[in-house]
Amino acid sequence: VQLVECGGGMLQPGGSLRLSCAASGFTFSTYLIRWYRQAPGKERELVATITNTGGNTYYADSVKGRFTISRDNAKNTAYLQMNSLKPEDTAAYYCSTTVLGRNYWGQGTQVTVSS
Repeated sequence: VQLVECGGGMLQPGGSLRLSCAASGFTFSTYLIRWYRQAPGKERELVATITNTGGNTYYADSVKGRFTISRDNAKNTAYLQMNSLKPEDTAAYYCSTTVLGRNYWGQGTQVTVSS
């Protein structure tokens, strides 16, 4: 199982980014995908989840209405569209899945929101 995130960067408040999570080594369309983030000195926070078909999603209150999680099972890729970014969204963002009871994580992509 391999998860590779990309799309992070540095931008000003109010901006937008789309993160991608490319998956391989498992049947992507079968598994739920989660996006987490972790800021320095803070606990890891679950940001959003999406079921295998994309039919159900969950968002943390802190990002609801600003972030959108999606997936393209034909491309084995999940996305996190982030709009109206705030300085408090600054963190390393990770995608994750659980296959056969084991949690897998990508290496993360850094998002920095600063004026």
